[in-house]
Amino acid sequence: MTKQNRVLGSVLAGGVATTLSGAAAAASAEDMLASQIHYPVSEHQFFTGPEAYFTGKVEVEMLFPPNETAAYSGAYVTFEAGARTAWHSHPAGQHMIVMTGTARTGTRDGKVLEFGPGEALWCPPDIDHWHGATPDAHMKHLVLTGVKNGENVVWKEKVSDAEYGADVKAEKQAE
Repeated sequence: MTKQNRVLGSVLAGGVATTLSGAAAAASAEDMLASQIHYPVSEHQFFTGPEAYFTGKVEVEMLFPPNETAAYSGAYVTFEAGARTAWHSHPAGQHMIVMTGTARTGTRDGKVLEFGPGEALWCPPDIDHWHGATPDAHMKHLVLTGVKNGENVVWKEKVSDAEYGADVKAEKQAE
């Protein structure tokens, strides 16, 4: 886990909050629960999506981890054109919000849906699905992924080109 900065609730003159860097690690558990935790961009974890779980180039930016109170994490995931995840499910579900481009997602029943910037999708717990960019353009989405019993994703086999290339069904959102 990256170093966390603590932003105290006490407001100084002019409405500026005090930010402590190294002090967060030394704070008591009780104090941490009563304080905000800041995750600056400079401390985000960035990594390339592993080939075992992704087809094509995928970059992940972890925004924040789950904690004792909120059992979900957040990340930006950027897919190059044609890139996608393998089949997977989430024990506690996942919200996806498209930031740029158009997302494509599919489920085991063969339905493929596309949705664009500002649109959100809820994938319920334990539903096998995949998601990624369209064949001709990149896509970036924000994912908020639930955690259940310490687990946030169950990876499965890769999505075939036929599954990825299936026709988008009538559920496609009108623009």
